[in-house]
Amino acid sequence: MLKLDFHPSGRHFLQIPGPSPVPDRILRAMSLPTIDHRGPEFGALGRELLTKVQKVFKTEHPVIIYPASGTGAWEAALANTLSPGDCVLMFETGHFATLWQKMARRLGLEPEFIGLPGYEGWRHGVQAEMIEARLKEDGDHAIKAVCVVHNETSTGVTSDIASVRRAIDAAGHPALLIVDTISGLASADYRHDEWGVDVTVSGSQKGLMLPPGISFNALSPKAIKVSREAKLPKSFWAWDEILEANQNGYWPYTPSTNLLYGLNEALDMLLEEGLEHVFARHQRWAAGVRCAVDAWGLEIQCQTPELYSPVLTGVVLPEGVDADVVRKIIYERFDLSLGMGLGKAKGKMFRIGHLGDCNDLTLIATLGGCEAGMKLAGVPLAGSGVTAALEYFAEHPLDGTRDPKA
Repeated sequence: MLKLDFHPSGRHFLQIPGPSPVPDRILRAMSLPTIDHRGPEFGALGRELLTKVQKVFKTEHPVIIYPASGTGAWEAALANTLSPGDCVLMFETGHFATLWQKMARRLGLEPEFIGLPGYEGWRHGVQAEMIEARLKEDGDHAIKAVCVVHNETSTGVTSDIASVRRAIDAAGHPALLIVDTISGLASADYRHDEWGVDVTVSGSQKGLMLPPGISFNALSPKAIKVSREAKLPKSFWAWDEILEANQNGYWPYTPSTNLLYGLNEALDMLLEEGLEHVFARHQRWAAGVRCAVDAWGLEIQCQTPELYSPVLTGVVLPEGVDADVVRKIIYERFDLSLGMGLGKAKGKMFRIGHLGDCNDLTLIATLGGCEAGMKLAGVPLAGSGVTAALEYFAEHPLDGTRDPKA
């Protein structure tokens, strides 16, 4: 039985795909004294970070910030744009797309869940042509929104959101495009305005490198207009009161004051580095980890190379090997936490997070723990993933002339 006072020496390796390790710089910002959330200093903070956060979503339109998890932002996106009984087209890419679909049903919506069949369907991204075909069949425009996951945290697949917008437009359909990029934001390239997204959902505990507790809805003008007629019940989630209060940097209720200090610091860190550099850094880490998986002779969960996630890599273990048993050995022997397989992927794979406050040596140590743990578990490996990753990182310096995604 795990002891609650278990504190081994050294730093714990938290290599799940979120919550991600929090940088000391952000922790220090969060430790500042709490101020009056109705006072002038807080209003200045609110105005500053509401402007900065638009840059990370790549939007010129409002971004709502909630004191809630990403699940709350899922609900807010649906509740502000839809009415009871509305049909919503949702695409099954993994566990989190499935949970969002279950939420839609519980809210009184009529979700239509499409996707590729079975477990294998969870190894690919959104199929834009399937969405286009279904919308073309919907001559009465009963479907009010299309909901897709950008970076599916359960599988390590990053879908092409621009292709979904093209599919909706090609069908000539007025449905809203609602996208979950909870694990993608600030690690994978995301463009709210350019890709024609109406509501983007995200959270604080992944690429933004904060603890859980803040979530977001980035809005389009169309979404704001639709929200004025939406009939699903909402109070805490309602955009109108928040947008009004945000004009002066405040919220209509008590916000997560010290988490907002941390958010402001995280935004500074990202914008100082430059988002394109941040994205290249994550792509490089992901490529190095995939080199390790290839050297081990194991499969990557994502079966579409152009959709490999820069945020995490799913490692599929051989038939008959329980991935959760392997994860347990790795945790107990090396104080290393890896993501478990969820839903249809449970027991089949584990997930290595390579996001946020990380570096080459963090990942080399992580891969060393994985390699040693799999050997202890009797998993047959073709070669050394650690050596393969070391060679990749050495030959592909981030600021060198080689393509970090190669």
